Amino acid sequence: QVQLVESGGGLVQAGGSLRLSCAASGRLFSINAMGWYRQAPGKQRELVAVINSGGSTNYADSVKGRFTISRDNAKNTVYLQMNSLKPEDTAVYYCNAAGIIGGFPFGSWGQGTQVTVSS
Repeated sequence: QVQLVESGGGLVQAGGSLRLSCAASGRLFSINAMGWYRQAPGKQRELVAVINSGGSTNYADSVKGRFTISRDNAKNTVYLQMNSLKPEDTAVYYCNAAGIIGGFPFGSWGQGTQVTVSS
């Protein structure tokens, strides 16, 4: 179906920046939207940002004004630019692709990349 590979996580001090990348392969024409989710220890996975096939974006309130989701269609890659990072942004970040194949909805996940923000 669709395979996703994330990169770009790491350790950064509070106030710093990181950029996450998610490279997609497979049945790319079936993708309607791609997004970034995160899961902190002991917490549920939550939506961070999403971009649909028309380029519309949506963000969690906690990251508005600090994070930017974008995509490069030529490279089949979605990015998450994270600025003004806070310790509470520490989590494993997962890339997600959602769409329809053969009339059935699907969702694909990447392996996750760790983001750690030190205070």
